[in-house]
Amino acid sequence: MARKGLLFDVEYCTGCFACTVACKQENDYDADTWGIKVIEQIYTRPDGHVQVDNVPFPTTLCTLCAERIASGFDDKPSCVKHCQAAIIYYGEAEELLEKAKELKRPMLYLR
Repeated sequence: MARKGLLFDVEYCTGCFACTVACKQENDYDADTWGIKVIEQIYTRPDGHVQVDNVPFPTTLCTLCAERIASGFDDKPSCVKHCQAAIIYYGEAEELLEKAKELKRPMLYLR
């Protein structure tokens, strides 16, 4: 069985938290439990400008919505479906690695 995963185009994450909300609702997580969390990183670049990056970060609870997909309800995880910036991709590891070559700042999560 091929490994599945998520690929994030971190360059364009807007920090909308749609992935986080979708995951919480899909898994009925309480307020302090996360399947995916958006981490805000703030730093000063060498040219003196401040940069804010929003990085979607799957936690150990992320199952890639295995039950959702196995049931035939959808063909992709809830976070992918609800990402407003369309920066999350789901698929097999090999496909995601190829797609990552097209992105400026890719981040890969494999399960």
